[in-house]
Amino acid sequence: MQLSKWVPDDKTVNSIRLVQWMKELGIPEYDAFYQKSIDEPEWFWKAVEQELGFVWKKPYDKVLNLENGIPHPKWYVGGECNLIDTALGKWADMDRPAIEWEGEQGDSRTISYAELDEWVSRVASGLQQAGIQKGDRITLFLPMIPEAVVSILASAKVGAIISPIFSGYAEEALKTRVHAAGAKMIITAESFLRRGKRVDMLQTVKNALPDLQDVESIVVVGGKDLEAPYMDWSELETKGSLKESVRMNSDDPFMLIYTSGTTGKPKGTVHTHAGFPIKAAVDARIAMDLVEGDKLLWVTDMGWMMGPFQLFASLMNGATMVMYDGVPDYPEPDRLWKLAEKWNVTQLGISPTLVRSLMAKGEGWLEGYHLRSLKVFASTGEPWNPEPWLWLFNQAGKGKIPIINYSGGTEISGGILGNVLVKPITPVTFNTPLPGMEVKVLDENGEPVLHKVGELCLTRPWVGMTNGFWNEPERYINTYWSTYDGYWVHGDWVETDGQFWEIKGRSDDTLNIAGKRVGPTEYESILVKHPDVVEAAAIGVPDSIKGEACLCFAVLSGHIKGSKELEEELVHMIGQGLGKALKPKKIYFLSDLPKTRNQKVMRRVIKSAYLQEEPGDLSSLVNPEVVEEIAHINIF
Repeated sequence: MQLSKWVPDDKTVNSIRLVQWMKELGIPEYDAFYQKSIDEPEWFWKAVEQELGFVWKKPYDKVLNLENGIPHPKWYVGGECNLIDTALGKWADMDRPAIEWEGEQGDSRTISYAELDEWVSRVASGLQQAGIQKGDRITLFLPMIPEAVVSILASAKVGAIISPIFSGYAEEALKTRVHAAGAKMIITAESFLRRGKRVDMLQTVKNALPDLQDVESIVVVGGKDLEAPYMDWSELETKGSLKESVRMNSDDPFMLIYTSGTTGKPKGTVHTHAGFPIKAAVDARIAMDLVEGDKLLWVTDMGWMMGPFQLFASLMNGATMVMYDGVPDYPEPDRLWKLAEKWNVTQLGISPTLVRSLMAKGEGWLEGYHLRSLKVFASTGEPWNPEPWLWLFNQAGKGKIPIINYSGGTEISGGILGNVLVKPITPVTFNTPLPGMEVKVLDENGEPVLHKVGELCLTRPWVGMTNGFWNEPERYINTYWSTYDGYWVHGDWVETDGQFWEIKGRSDDTLNIAGKRVGPTEYESILVKHPDVVEAAAIGVPDSIKGEACLCFAVLSGHIKGSKELEEELVHMIGQGLGKALKPKKIYFLSDLPKTRNQKVMRRVIKSAYLQEEPGDLSSLVNPEVVEEIAHINIF
């Protein structure tokens, strides 16, 4: 594994909330704390809800009940609550900012906890007056604006179930998710701006509506001249004020997040009042030292897991959610650093792909930015390559700001692996499983392995674990619990030496070249070392000799053109780095790689497009035109 790049000093260790909390619990050493968290899950998750000050309407009788087996745990049994009472109610008298928002054009708003509480109460009353009852589903189709936060909180307050979806979805993707959720209402916006261009959301909804018989009303932020079933957002704010939240059971759902798989329709992960908010909040507290008064900015969308994560991590901890509705390098490549300094951000969430794109713009865009307010960078969504990690650490962070690598998923409600600030941090790796998450790396025979790539598995349930898939119980079991008996198989290839963990890629992405298993990131890390390569992706394709061969796809910087000479140079680099037997069969040059809004590169889309196979769900892509570019490379 890598040599440490960031090592905590005594001042840092003694100042972070994790260490203070461990001392209060009488466990001064982290490894002992982690071990107790997995050995005694009921002790740990009780300590977590108490540390967060979770508000109960009726105290629970038992922390955990496993009478239905590990795949179906019941948490905080007998407890009654409503997440709004913790995320907002306990802070409602404070003038501290709950939300600081900035749009792409530079317009901004600041909303205090007291103002947000009053706003949510009015909208909750409006939802009830519009016919929304406990258990009804609402599809949220909004950009990153304060109304998105208010919609989620107001929905929870009345006991409804919100289903946030990506603001860039087209008609078919919208219809699929609205229909799957059985949504009674859609909350959307008339339009929003990206790179200065107007995106018409309302027209997308209008195109889909004839096929959505369950939808009774559509609320439009910024709507004009609307007729039923459309209503302007302002109508929700004129129906009085709902002061008391609806009483819910601890395991009642409040949110469905649809996540795309390699094949088939999207999966509806089910999140509960005492699940997602607690897991998101404690992860941010433990790994990122997010505490009361801090400011968290994550470059994301409310339709991806990290949007709700940012919301609940911030509000459950009494911090400020810094929202940015726009492209992080527009109108200039320094927009992200400008945002961080303007709003005094303390935790900044950023993806490896975004870092690679900023690297390509040059270090000049970092001049004048000191990022003194930042405690940490945070990153999730995809594995790192060493070069962008080191660029972010050394150039942007001046070698002082730790990078919290954080990996889990929508169905986790947060992270499985992470970095904590009491341990050294090395490039691209994780220095611990997160407390409460018992992790095993298993080989093909289900045996634990060290120093070898294996499947990332979980052996115990955790608070925040998806409560199945919405209306698809068998699919849930088949997806996560059918490979090894009693193990959640997450779908990531991981290698560990017992001290550090490194994700090698999705298990369905991993290449097997002549019997040698190799992760795609190993190819990609070598390619991006070349000064002309901005980003890269590697896939495996059938090969008559080796069984599987590697193909690489590279995006070049500036006005560099792909050539046979450059391809040969890159193949030679990989041969030197991985060995001649693992050299790629071919390297193709593309204008871009297919990505989600979170800038996650979709290797499975590259592979299916190249092989002329059914690509599965493409609705999460922000640049679907690249799929055609790949498909035309290899016309059989």
